[in-house]
Amino acid sequence: MALDAPLVAVLVSAFAMTAIVGVRYLLTSGLFAWITARVRPGHYKGLDRQIRGEIAWSLASAAIYGIPSGVVAWGWREHGWTRIYTDVHDRPLWWLPVSVLVYLLLHDTWFYWTHRWMHRPRVFRIAHAVHHASRPPTAWAAMSFHPVEALTGAVVIPALVLLVPIHVGALGVVLTIMTVMGITNHMGWEMFPRALVHSPLGRWLITASHHQRHHESYRCNYGLYFRHWDHLCGTDAGLSQAFSRP
Repeated sequence: MALDAPLVAVLVSAFAMTAIVGVRYLLTSGLFAWITARVRPGHYKGLDRQIRGEIAWSLASAAIYGIPSGVVAWGWREHGWTRIYTDVHDRPLWWLPVSVLVYLLLHDTWFYWTHRWMHRPRVFRIAHAVHHASRPPTAWAAMSFHPVEALTGAVVIPALVLLVPIHVGALGVVLTIMTVMGITNHMGWEMFPRALVHSPLGRWLITASHHQRHHESYRCNYGLYFRHWDHLCGTDAGLSQAFSRP
């Protein structure tokens, strides 16, 4: 029985987005893994088996991220379902940077609370233990999730574009920040200068020094981009002393 044209279009869009997410992961994580090999030779020595597992879980996660993104992208192109706009004059210019911040804050809020939920013992054993199996985490671990965890992350941006107006270019900035911070926070070493990490601004931003502490202690430092929820909820345990930038 032949599939109707709209269903085929949705399936093609979902497949295309899955491919885009997967290739983006391989290229960006591969780039930062290469940087690690150049800057910290031998840093991932003996982790080949772990890295293969991280890549396998991450490519599975790419499909889970890609399918809802593909459906939403099809709805945007064909039916205008989303609040994504392409003409910068459709909204005040000041909304361009503000929309990026709004998306990051809302995403960070969702991540903080779902992340804490996934540290409940039963949920941790079922799902989040996959991510914490990366010991130590590497540049390949940013998307190394059990499908349950991947699903909690996959719905955020598709839901936001249905609700909050954003220019397509600003959305690209959000996705770039999401990708880069996800990878750099798991590299196992701090690429940002101490002057930033230990500055007043660094007290509110998450870098590898902060997230590494989470992978060491588990019950702290749950945020994604910002530290305000950790500060407000008493779960900020500061920075890892295991590594620092020379």
